[in-house]
Amino acid sequence: MFSFVKNRVPFLMAAGFAGFGSSIPRHASVVHAEAASVASMRLSYSRQGIHEKDMPEDPYGLFQQWFSEAVAAKVIEPNAMCLSTCKDNTPSARYVLLKAHDDRGYVWFTNYNSRKGQELIENPKAALTFWWGDLERSIRIEGRVEKISDDESDEYFNSRPRGSRIGAWASNQSNEIESREAFDKQEKDINEKFQNIKSIPRPPHWGGFRLIPIKIEFWKGRESRMHDRIVYERKNENEKWEKIKRLQS
Repeated sequence: MFSFVKNRVPFLMAAGFAGFGSSIPRHASVVHAEAASVASMRLSYSRQGIHEKDMPEDPYGLFQQWFSEAVAAKVIEPNAMCLSTCKDNTPSARYVLLKAHDDRGYVWFTNYNSRKGQELIENPKAALTFWWGDLERSIRIEGRVEKISDDESDEYFNSRPRGSRIGAWASNQSNEIESREAFDKQEKDINEKFQNIKSIPRPPHWGGFRLIPIKIEFWKGRESRMHDRIVYERKNENEKWEKIKRLQS
């Protein structure tokens, strides 16, 4: 078994967000001004970098160190990662939450019938990207994906709040629905179905995936866009990690 990532920092809405329902007029002059402003957005990173001589032989310990430092820095959702998949040469990406990691790989949970679930079943290769802007750091991970065992999925599912377990049954993830009211009714119906059941079972269509890495890149922002990029790579998941490489930014 494995230890689950327990840190969960609440998402904060940016102050002043107008929202999709805003009636604020979008005049052409405002749009042009915003476009110019976006083009000029620029952040100067620090001089502090990462050096090959300080890197461990394998990347797992370094990932744990950087992750722990992101948690300590109170980065919003430090375990949020962009999961990129590909089907029929068409890529897609979305954010999921890392829930466990060890030297076997990186684990998240989802509905297997969702778009990402079906894409991973059809093409079990993916990439993960962590971005911790406050620390000027990012980690990119590539590799093969597999379903974790039923026992591991059950262990995590049983640790979730009751509402989250209801949600796993109520939502036909990625499928169209006619309204929010219909979506809420599905949840209500499932709540009624399980109201006298203390231990809600895991849905058969819900569980975990593990990405087994063959490439991990550690990125650190530096001055003048001369960033540090240190890469660990191996020929396959059964081989040892090769000598680390430095890439140009």
